[in-house]
Amino acid sequence: MPELLLITASSDGIRRARRSRFLNFQQITMPYLASRVPAGWQVSHVDEEAEELDWTVRPDVVGITFHTPSAYHAYGLADRFRSLGACVAMGGPHVTLLPEEAGRHADVIFVGEAEGLWEEFLGDFGVGNFRRVYRQAGPICLDGAPFARKDLYHRRDFTNGVLFATRGCPNRCDFCCIVELYRHGFRKRPVAEVAAEYGSFQGKRIIFWDDNLTADKVYAKELFRAITPYRKWWSSQATIEAALDDELLDAAARSGCKQLFLGLESISQSSMQAANKGFNRVEDYARIVGRVHAHGIAVQAGIVFGFDHDTPAIFKDTLDFLEDAGVQNATFNILTPYPGTPLFKRLDAQGRILTRDWRKYNGRSDVVFQPNQMSAEELLTGFRYANLRFYALPSIARRLWRSSVQLWWTLPLNLAYAGSWAWSSRTVRAKP
Repeated sequence: MPELLLITASSDGIRRARRSRFLNFQQITMPYLASRVPAGWQVSHVDEEAEELDWTVRPDVVGITFHTPSAYHAYGLADRFRSLGACVAMGGPHVTLLPEEAGRHADVIFVGEAEGLWEEFLGDFGVGNFRRVYRQAGPICLDGAPFARKDLYHRRDFTNGVLFATRGCPNRCDFCCIVELYRHGFRKRPVAEVAAEYGSFQGKRIIFWDDNLTADKVYAKELFRAITPYRKWWSSQATIEAALDDELLDAAARSGCKQLFLGLESISQSSMQAANKGFNRVEDYARIVGRVHAHGIAVQAGIVFGFDHDTPAIFKDTLDFLEDAGVQNATFNILTPYPGTPLFKRLDAQGRILTRDWRKYNGRSDVVFQPNQMSAEELLTGFRYANLRFYALPSIARRLWRSSVQLWWTLPLNLAYAGSWAWSSRTVRAKP
């Protein structure tokens, strides 16, 4: 029986950077692809966020998925496995963005979505006649998608299950690589199939691993109604447009939604216009956060620093807003121009890309382009200041006093992040 080893690759640098995030949800690409492996294969999975590789194993095929900042690490894994005689197949975000580069380290690469092509490759391997490149030519129908292999989930976080209902996003924000990865549009799994997988998890806490779960509001409401009887708690990502629909928020809350990650991105309207995300109306942010809170749903704000309209004042101004609005949690990122995005192409044409060392494209510990109205060091320092201030005890008290929604878990989570950032600040002193 041929052996297939699947690897969710994560470099040492990324693992260190993610420790400050405290929560790192299970990636589902490999458990999902494992469910599409034809009979007759012995399948194992190593998630490097949770475990180490065993180099004594000798698989026939090694499949590796990874994001840009783990590219060199993944290439090293691939080169070593190839030297040991394994056939290495690579796919995922970075491979799709830079297939020629990735192809130098693999026997096979997958460009775009893997459904259908993955099964085709494994069949081709079995008869000794596989192609070097498997490229998705059209949209993938998600009807009948199998459930991901739960036995191949290895991370231990506070969730009990992860799944996806939709794929892609209809928006075209210039800093986002989602449109490049899913070029065939926004698609949805049948509601009944999603609900069945949702209900198959034993625990109560579920993450929808969707980029924009509420992009189709009619679909989202139908889905929320379908999962309500399972009486589980869930969280996912959405744009602020979801908060403009009371019926949708009510259906989400009734179905068990405890938190929504909202891509606020910036409190600068000029930045949102320039990033092709002008539907984010900054003047509405406080009202939108309040509407979500009114339905008993906590808000996790996605914030990006480093847009061309950002000055050093953006850090304090942003934190003032988040505290005044009573936002429960926030994820801060340094603007990172991933290869293939309109942002990368624009900055590259302007001569503002500082490095093509993909290890530094992590959005947390490095600045890889020349900001417009501050230095790279000012941007990095401001990013650290934002995290330290937001998860300092005075800010936690101020935010959660203003909005005590889901306090039973948002307070412990904030305190955990406070400890994480206090530990990381022992060697880094940050201020605005």
